[in-house]
Amino acid sequence: MSSGTRAFRVAATGARVITGVAVIAACVIGVATAVHAPWPVVEHDPAQVEVTPVPGDSTLVCNGDLRALGRDSSAPLDMLSAASPTLTTGGTGGDPAAEGLAMTDLPDAGGPQVLTGAVDGRSVPLIAGAESVTIAADDLAGYAALPCGVPRLESWLVGGSVDTGTEDIVTLTNAADVPSTVTLSVYGPARSTRTVIVPARSQAALPLTSFATGNDVPVVKVSAVGAPVRAALQSSLVRVLDPAGIDLQDSVAGPQQKLVFTGVQAFAASGDDAEMAVLRVLSPGVAARVQVTVHAEGATGAADAFTVPVEADLPSQVSLSGLEPGQYTVEVESDVPLVAAIRQQDGFGLDSDFAWVMPSPELDVDVVFAVPAGPDARLQLANTSDRDATVTLESLDGGQPQEIVIPAGRTGGLEVPGRTTYRMQTTAPVHAAVTLTGPGAIAVLPVQASGAGEKPITVYP
Repeated sequence: MSSGTRAFRVAATGARVITGVAVIAACVIGVATAVHAPWPVVEHDPAQVEVTPVPGDSTLVCNGDLRALGRDSSAPLDMLSAASPTLTTGGTGGDPAAEGLAMTDLPDAGGPQVLTGAVDGRSVPLIAGAESVTIAADDLAGYAALPCGVPRLESWLVGGSVDTGTEDIVTLTNAADVPSTVTLSVYGPARSTRTVIVPARSQAALPLTSFATGNDVPVVKVSAVGAPVRAALQSSLVRVLDPAGIDLQDSVAGPQQKLVFTGVQAFAASGDDAEMAVLRVLSPGVAARVQVTVHAEGATGAADAFTVPVEADLPSQVSLSGLEPGQYTVEVESDVPLVAAIRQQDGFGLDSDFAWVMPSPELDVDVVFAVPAGPDARLQLANTSDRDATVTLESLDGGQPQEIVIPAGRTGGLEVPGRTTYRMQTTAPVHAAVTLTGPGAIAVLPVQASGAGEKPITVYP
């Protein structure tokens, strides 16, 4: 074979090699590019439609008769009806319908009332109710008031006592058509639980001492299965042989990181005022450092501020002493959720009274609330936001609306007649409570958000 032929073959072979390498390189580049390039995607947007549910009727549950415990010395845990409350109701669609529930243990007593505001088309009326009672007996004396409230599957009672001279009663009202199994869990040094069955459309009651003994400052978690219940706490106090006040305390829905108490009052005390106003607080499940700030009505800055360490699951109580007589707002904050309440009293012994103050929720929409019968009433308003709030108050019975401006970070209020239902509007978020104060008579009713129409929801078929 000639050298020319061999050269030709070498050249041809080299050319094929070079071409193969080039093809391989092109393939590698193509694959790499394909990996990083977006692949074609087949998308199917799910079918969806925005639907506004048909609203249901507005429903509130009122507590019913005041109970007396221990009037029969042979049966100290038996209860009797001590007094029937005066009920004040109203609503944007007229007075709500009222229906009584059974009190199986007090067959001759005035039972709880269920208030219903019927839906008109898709319009839900705003309704409100509040009950109050005044009593002067050898074992019970004072004034108490309680707003009608919404039943819940979980609620908390932050108050009460098992000390000598106290007779506290937990009431559980089931307005549903099925029974409710309710578990009462007590937080304190002596943890305990109690389970009761509340029949359909009835009220059950049990003394706090029957399941919370050993806890000086108890907090009770109320958990219901089967149907929600309205939980409330009736408290009374006797010092030596003199009745020294009664109270009806509402429950709260659950722990929160910031609680605002408006309508707190400080009364003049002759001597030590450590018991005149006290804060009870619980941090469920985890320890907390709680910041407490007290603001006087009409004043800038804080009247008092301090920090309280709180152990997990162990209620603590601290005095709000040293306050000048007047109206106050108390802010309680922590980095973990809390439950809390403030107990205030106007004196000691005969002709005195006390009241537990519960947190007032933030309100930024129209609400309706009832002022019950009783002593002089005042609407207390706290503005914890950074802008002024103009609050308009209008009686549902007619009359000229009232208007008040609450500057940012301030507290104010205005007098309101009793036995009246009001509609309140505000231009900025506020916290509100009705205070009722007279000689030997005090009560504080936080204004709750009113039920409104159903909000639209997105449905995916």
